[in-house]
Amino acid sequence: MHLRAWLQYALCAVVLFITTSLSAAEEPLSREALESYIEPPMSLGEAVNDKGVWQLLNSGGGEAGYVFETEPLAPLPGFSGAAINLLVVLDLDGRFIDVQLISHNEPIFVSGLPEHLFYDYFKQYRGHSISESLVVGTPYGSATEGSALVYLDGVTKGTASVRIAHESILAASLQVAREKMSGISTGAPAFPKADYVEELSWGELVEQGIVRRKSVTNAEIDAAFADTLWEDDDPEARRDPEGLYLDVWVVDVGAPSIAKAVLSEESFAELQDFMAIRDTDEPVLLIDAARHGLVTEEFVRNTAPDLISAEQGGFPIAFRDSDIFVELDDAVPEALHDGAMLVIRTDRRLGFDPTSEWTLQIKALRAHGSFMPEIGSQTLDIAYVAPERFYTRPEVIKPSPPWVDALRNRQTDLVILGVFLVGLTALLLSSKNTLASYRYFTPLRLGILAFVVGFVGWWGQGQLSIATPLAIARTAFEGGSFAFLLYDPFSLVIWIVTIVGFVLWGRGLFCGWLCPFGALQEFAHHLGRLIGLPQIKPSAVWDARLKYLKYVVLAGLVALIFTLPSALDKAIEVEPFKTAITTFFVREWYYVAYAVSLLALSMVLFKGFCRYLCPLGAVMAIGGLLRARDWIERRVACGSPCQLCRVKCNYGAIRKTGEIEYSECFQCLDCVTIHDDPSKCVPLILEGKGRQSKVSQMKVAVE
Repeated sequence: MHLRAWLQYALCAVVLFITTSLSAAEEPLSREALESYIEPPMSLGEAVNDKGVWQLLNSGGGEAGYVFETEPLAPLPGFSGAAINLLVVLDLDGRFIDVQLISHNEPIFVSGLPEHLFYDYFKQYRGHSISESLVVGTPYGSATEGSALVYLDGVTKGTASVRIAHESILAASLQVAREKMSGISTGAPAFPKADYVEELSWGELVEQGIVRRKSVTNAEIDAAFADTLWEDDDPEARRDPEGLYLDVWVVDVGAPSIAKAVLSEESFAELQDFMAIRDTDEPVLLIDAARHGLVTEEFVRNTAPDLISAEQGGFPIAFRDSDIFVELDDAVPEALHDGAMLVIRTDRRLGFDPTSEWTLQIKALRAHGSFMPEIGSQTLDIAYVAPERFYTRPEVIKPSPPWVDALRNRQTDLVILGVFLVGLTALLLSSKNTLASYRYFTPLRLGILAFVVGFVGWWGQGQLSIATPLAIARTAFEGGSFAFLLYDPFSLVIWIVTIVGFVLWGRGLFCGWLCPFGALQEFAHHLGRLIGLPQIKPSAVWDARLKYLKYVVLAGLVALIFTLPSALDKAIEVEPFKTAITTFFVREWYYVAYAVSLLALSMVLFKGFCRYLCPLGAVMAIGGLLRARDWIERRVACGSPCQLCRVKCNYGAIRKTGEIEYSECFQCLDCVTIHDDPSKCVPLILEGKGRQSKVSQMKVAVE
């Protein structure tokens, strides 16, 4: 057996050993390391479990939330095989206070895209709740503003890594929430039934509690300010203690039947027009028939009222003015027509549920002193809840699995890729001899390679890399999940077709037809010949020696998994794929110089990188052991005496004996072209001459 074959089997054994091994789980960061991520006045409390979950303390030392890493809780492997580790800070209600990137080995960000893009992405989580339907990407199809999903902007060309990080955050956060928190609502808020009709009178609204009233007398507000600096700063309250200071009426007018019973026809029509545009807003009518009022003199329409706030479930509700003309229905008591009126609104997508109790808060202000007066305030609360029958609750929309989103986002690219791969595979499988003998075979092949460079490579980012097999090996070694492969369906499809190609042809389908950088090298070779550059063709001995280099490179990368995994991402840069294909040569100058030098080398040494250095090519050669047949036809005379195919093979994939060395065959079909051409194949030429000689002898005999 040839030495190269032994080497291939040895590397297979190494990979098999990796895939059957497990390593210890990553240890959480120490307290000292975590403390550096916590911003004052917050601080780190005590550990609450052995998985790296800690208390978050506020400035007073009280528990304010939880701090934890994602890797110990949800070690989802990234594209390097290593997990993306993030620090998550949650408050007690499940809202993200902060998310920070601690460590990662994602190839696209290690040396490719600017790393700050990855760090900046996580700032988007601040203020969001784990009960929200958070997804990475943009709305798909006919999604509108009414979607129950919250979209986070990904990173162009790095979306797959971002999705893995996102899943890690949610998986770890939900573990902590289930163990340490309670009462976190995950239901979608109710919204008004547009087609529900019920005839109601003002009296019925009040009787059923649909209209709520809060009255505060002057005496009561005086009592609220008693024993404060402002107790004597409202003479009117002292003069008329039984008079009303505040007389607020609250009614949610989101439901058409309620709004129609309260508003005049003109105001009702204006509200419906407003709701047609802002269909996610919930409008609430406020009326104050006493002397307090609803806003100050500084209030600006269409902004948040300065005297009004609200909360629901411990969370503030962001109300603002709707800037709607308010005129009440004639059936509403006359006293209310002369009061201060305001329609405020809040967005239900922020978590507000009109059918769950919420509290309106109105500030009562007093000023002490005439020059730079000191302002004092008291908060007056009004509880309110809208009846369930006027509302409907949508079915909870669950985010699609990340791999489904990835498929949707790339469905057009995948259709084009699928058509191309099916067509190419069918062409090579059924008509390779016909294709090789086609007069315009070379232009056709170059056209296919141009498509591979442009669409598969630069557009589709489908350049396969040694990073994926190493990540698979590392994931198997560490006992992780292989789900990360689903985050890049475009490349996964190419991998699947490549593996199928192993059985049919060996390594040739990918290396000869589907590798974007390999195609660039082939174009560089044609350019070199076109401009007359001298070609380097190593001797058979040196060609055989140099081909071992790629196995040495692969063995070195595999060894790093065990010895120095942190250096693996830099070592993978032996492949110029990220520079030439992923980033389109927009990188540090030394990476660009390396990639360009390899292409320049290809101008004089045919696909030198592919043949001698490519670690992915070494994996492909090992994978070629799966080949189920010898698909290139040979004759008895091939190799002895005929050596034409061997001499013409630019890859050196034909032995002197005439046998095809499939682990080095790139499926260029040059030897097939010679084999089937009676004007090129020496055995066919000799056979033709033999027939001509026999015919000549027969003619002489006849004469």
